[in-house]
Amino acid sequence: MFENISEKLTESLRRIRGQARISEQNIDEALKDVRAHLLEADVNYSVAKNFLARVKDRSLGKEVTPGLDPGSQFVKVVYEELCELLGGKSAELEFKGFPSGIMLVGLQGSGKTTTAGKLALMLKSKGKKPFLAPADVYRPAAIEQLITLAESIGVQVFKSRIDQTPDEIVKSAYEFARVNGFDTLIVDTAGRLHVDRELMDELVRLKGIFSPAEILLIADAMTGQDAVTVAQAFNQAVGLTGVILTKLDGDARGGAALSIKSVIGKPIKLVGVGEKPDALEVFHPERMAGRILDLGDILTLVEKAEAAFDQKQAEKLRQKMFSREFSFEDFREMLAQLRKMGPVQNLLEMLPGMKQQMKSVRDFGMADKEMARADAIINSMTRQERINFRIINGPRRIRIAKGSGTSVQQVNRLLKSFLEMRKMMKKINPGKMAKLLSGRL
Repeated sequence: MFENISEKLTESLRRIRGQARISEQNIDEALKDVRAHLLEADVNYSVAKNFLARVKDRSLGKEVTPGLDPGSQFVKVVYEELCELLGGKSAELEFKGFPSGIMLVGLQGSGKTTTAGKLALMLKSKGKKPFLAPADVYRPAAIEQLITLAESIGVQVFKSRIDQTPDEIVKSAYEFARVNGFDTLIVDTAGRLHVDRELMDELVRLKGIFSPAEILLIADAMTGQDAVTVAQAFNQAVGLTGVILTKLDGDARGGAALSIKSVIGKPIKLVGVGEKPDALEVFHPERMAGRILDLGDILTLVEKAEAAFDQKQAEKLRQKMFSREFSFEDFREMLAQLRKMGPVQNLLEMLPGMKQQMKSVRDFGMADKEMARADAIINSMTRQERINFRIINGPRRIRIAKGSGTSVQQVNRLLKSFLEMRKMMKKINPGKMAKLLSGRL
């Protein structure tokens, strides 16, 4: 989502490098561009103005720290203020009472029902016993959608009926959850195409029925600054405790994420990063700030690795990667592990400085669209060829290309990618890579 603003911000900040001192003139020059990029990203005007003022105040007149060039020092200030802009630190979900209530609110089409299922699955994976309650009796098939989703992820759901009122549904679901030992009740409320008094009155009544510990606004990141306006209206009416931002994997400009916390004083707690049921993550402001400024997000990368990698396989693969035994057989296994972690481009962007090198990385066949092709090429090799790539001569390359439905040029490109990776492995500290692959960095 932040790709555009990230590229422009990092380009602007690079211009200040090489100065012996951070002066008011070069600060103003850098911040002029930053201001334009923030407003272009649909960041609230007052939020952008206050952000720039804080950066300037902190940076003005500072001598360069020994060992740290002015550009890096300035980026450090921007990074720290960007963290604060995004919320400062991650905010945990609150739980109180039995069952602890979570009420999801928002406009129609923001993704409440889908998010309800994702949230239930997340809580289930953390040892909770969630219970879903569909309370949207107005949108056609809304109840059936949540029931179907709940069944697909193995979560219990209250079988609401459209002839019931939302008040009746919430009362019955709360009592059922309490009696049957469910520790969390997630209520999917109705939405509207716009904010109106009838919607707010209903939400206030539902809030009074089960006193939820969390009232979370489901906001579509694609709506930009409108999401902030909606957040203000819901916060004033029912008192939000936080926000779940959906479609963070889309091409939105990022203004909502950069503005919401400052405008309503409520944190973004979770973010939707895809369509799959498990595509819901805790929002970490410091990690997001790092990704925006192309400083990387190693912690998230390691967490994804921990979830996807088999530890024994990872250790075996690590040993081979730093030896002369690393083969196409091992390369194929590594690609399979990487594909479990999500889109490769997203993973590469978590590495410091990698956004600036994405074009060259794509040339080495590491983009998602190349992964399936690489797998097909490797599978078209004989086991002997996968173990010893040196025997892959011209005729063998032609045979491999035909067998995989690719061209000889594409086979050559994969071979080049493989050889480049072997060279790169010789330059990497094995100890650090060992920690990364074993999830202990």
